[in-house]
Amino acid sequence: MTDNDVAGLQRRLAEFAAARDWQPYHTPKNLAAALSVEAAELLEIFQWLTPEQAERVMDDPESAHRVADEVADVLAYLLQFCGVLGVDPLAALTAKIDRNEVRFPVRKRGGAEGEGAE
Repeated sequence: MTDNDVAGLQRRLAEFAAARDWQPYHTPKNLAAALSVEAAELLEIFQWLTPEQAERVMDDPESAHRVADEVADVLAYLLQFCGVLGVDPLAALTAKIDRNEVRFPVRKRGGAEGEGAE
């Protein structure tokens, strides 16, 4: 495994926390809270942008760097949360997509049946 796969990243994050004696703070509750805070920090970047400005946020190097940093923070806390609880994030996502494909079947656009959520 490498640092570019999920398990490798989770191991590296766990080693980083262990080297700093942070494990006592990495409880499911604390990690879920930290994940929420980081997701809010990502949202903050877009808070007052128009839809058009939001589409171009990665065109500005400073904004792109901020977005990438917040995405990294969100992913880091999510992977740590999954590691602590023993959740396989890729398996969880696959199962959720499978359920959503059943819950939200593809409908043809245009008719009354197809109006709304697509």
